[in-house]
Amino acid sequence: MEKEKEKEEKKKSEDNKQQNDHEIPKGNESLKKLLKRTFSLTKDVATHEEIQYRLLSNGTITGTNMLVMICAIIIASVGLNTGSTAVIIGAMLISPIMSTILASAFCVITADFMRVRRYLLGLIMQIIISIGVSTLFFLISPVKDPTSELLARTNPSFFDVLIATFGGVAGIIGQTRAEKANNIIPGVAIATALMPPLCTCGYSIANANWRMLAGASYLFMINAYFIFLSAALILAILRIPKVGNLSDSQWKHLKRIMIAATCIIIIPAIFFITQMATSG
Repeated sequence: MEKEKEKEEKKKSEDNKQQNDHEIPKGNESLKKLLKRTFSLTKDVATHEEIQYRLLSNGTITGTNMLVMICAIIIASVGLNTGSTAVIIGAMLISPIMSTILASAFCVITADFMRVRRYLLGLIMQIIISIGVSTLFFLISPVKDPTSELLARTNPSFFDVLIATFGGVAGIIGQTRAEKANNIIPGVAIATALMPPLCTCGYSIANANWRMLAGASYLFMINAYFIFLSAALILAILRIPKVGNLSDSQWKHLKRIMIAATCIIIIPAIFFITQMATSG
């Protein structure tokens, strides 16, 4: 009996030692594996079918989400008109625009260009309706002076590029996990703020303030494009299967277009932040 107990204790000791050896990295190679495992995007990823269903179903334009979007437009416009940050945050949370952008990124990475056209047309429709409804609101509203919340959406800079990029990364990571991270998307929606710039465009048109219109339009463009770009990059890293067939030269051409678009959009933001630094 004593010998059996000794054997059991010896075995437990060896098992614990092996477990500790596995947990504690030895040398550069083990540390590299540990870091790779810690920051892996594929460890808890959902199936490709589940990712496709989530992104495409959430981004589909329906009567329901268009009505929700109109509600978000009115709420955001009231918040901007009264200078209420809490009301504006509420509008950001219920706006469905970001889902359409993520769906578009998925379709581009999977080379499903028939759906790309559909989702981009849906996004354009959302933009037009948002600006149209907010313009009508501000035409009717008796409050004509711009609040601090309105003015805050008219001076974009490189910081907004960073917010949109990392917000997009966080958003697409949350959407591609096996256990969907429902707390990420609301945070991304607040951080990247797609609806308030569009409503600021409506205010600018209603009050014929074309400088404000240019600034708000540019801010929306930054947020929308860099959410799209960062989501596309993460989906490419996850190796989502392609639907369409593109040759290597066609993929290279698409990459060149995206690089050119990135440079065109980012250069004014760098210029604005440089101006801020020198004037400060």
